[in-house]
Amino acid sequence: MKYTLLAFMSLFVATTLTAQIEAPQPSPSAMVKQTVGLTEVTLEYSRPAMRDRDIFGDLVPFDKMWRTGANANSEVSFSDDVMVAGKELKAGTYAVFTKPGKKEWDVYFYTDHSNWGTPSEWDDSKVAAMVTVPVSKLKNTQESFTMAINEINMEGAHLQIMWANTTVAVPFSVPTKAKTEASIDKVMAGPSANDYYSAASFYLDADKDLEKAHEWITKATVLSPKAFWMFRKKSLIEAKLGNTNAAIASAKQSLELATAAGNADYVKMNKDSLKEWGVKM
Repeated sequence: MKYTLLAFMSLFVATTLTAQIEAPQPSPSAMVKQTVGLTEVTLEYSRPAMRDRDIFGDLVPFDKMWRTGANANSEVSFSDDVMVAGKELKAGTYAVFTKPGKKEWDVYFYTDHSNWGTPSEWDDSKVAAMVTVPVSKLKNTQESFTMAINEINMEGAHLQIMWANTTVAVPFSVPTKAKTEASIDKVMAGPSANDYYSAASFYLDADKDLEKAHEWITKATVLSPKAFWMFRKKSLIEAKLGNTNAAIASAKQSLELATAAGNADYVKMNKDSLKEWGVKM
């Protein structure tokens, strides 16, 4: 019995010590976040080292699909639709696979990024974009596999892959001009109906200047004449201002619009308010 207990305690201590040990990974993970123009670009990948090995043409064979790194898939994420070497790539996250060659690489942006390494069954329908880029030689040896966002300007950048004495760069462009012009147009056009609605709602809830809130909610209903929820808010503001007749008119408008839209919740809320304000239903 003593031997069994001693053996159990030894195993427990060994297991506990093992669980507490933290050791560095041979291919540590890395994350790069970069704003390009108005677009957020994120890289997540692992960084294997050369460790005196011949890399391209040996460890990484030429003209065969490569996972592009180590461990979990290397991924790139774009917050906006972008153009990669002239090809459209929708906003989202993609696994980056490559087919290295002596003079050029094929770079694949693959929609399924949940694999560990290259897919066991390649699916061409999941290739969102494929581009071919030339190989360049590095002046200094890159010991650790590296992915980066370089050559950044307002309109785009390069997704760069570097290891050993080899580098390739995939140019991509971002919709900075289009987003900026849209922002300018929105600001110059003035607040939207939702902006007026949000401001009026805040003033009502915070019990601030109700006259200002009424001015804003009126503008919201003019811009969105079928928004039953905005007329509902207008009625509540008018009721709090003590203008019951106006509140009744707005509630009736909201009720009519909500009924047409099939929104039972707003139908009930408006009927309840109208009864509270003395309207026989």
